[in-house]
Amino acid sequence: IQIYCIENAHGQLVRDLDFNPNKQYYLASCGDDCKVKFWDTRNVTEPVKTLEEHSHWVWNVRYNHSHDQLVLTGSSDSRVILSNMVSISSEPFGHLVDDDDISDQEDHPPEEKSKEPLQDNVIATYEEHEDSVYAVEWSSADPWLFASLSYDGRLVINRVPRALKYHILL
Repeated sequence: IQIYCIENAHGQLVRDLDFNPNKQYYLASCGDDCKVKFWDTRNVTEPVKTLEEHSHWVWNVRYNHSHDQLVLTGSSDSRVILSNMVSISSEPFGHLVDDDDISDQEDHPPEEKSKEPLQDNVIATYEEHEDSVYAVEWSSADPWLFASLSYDGRLVINRVPRALKYHILL
């Protein structure tokens, strides 16, 4: 049995973690130090990436199960942040090209406008909550839909911005 131990993963209490559903060995953690950290469990001496976008405790972190570059976080700063962590996703260079794609390109002339690669960044900050956000979750039926729940009982349902959705798909 192999066991992983990340000593002092966060400066303070760790609140949540989520394994990347599409990339073995990768997980995200969050905590009272206002940070979200991404780890490769094969080398836990330091995180692969750290986000410092929240101003108070981060209670939840969730990978999107279909598009693991999309990461949701919820915090007691009353915000939900949707981040695009493409550099550490299962498809850091976009969709992989296969033989069918190459033969399709031969039939059609290449488009003049090339697609810009996506960068790691905050996609959107949602501020519909008036109190601490204690839960964020992706829909199991629609990969572009997510919900958040705050201390005051407010349930907010949002979608990934359409422009980003099409950038990921096309």
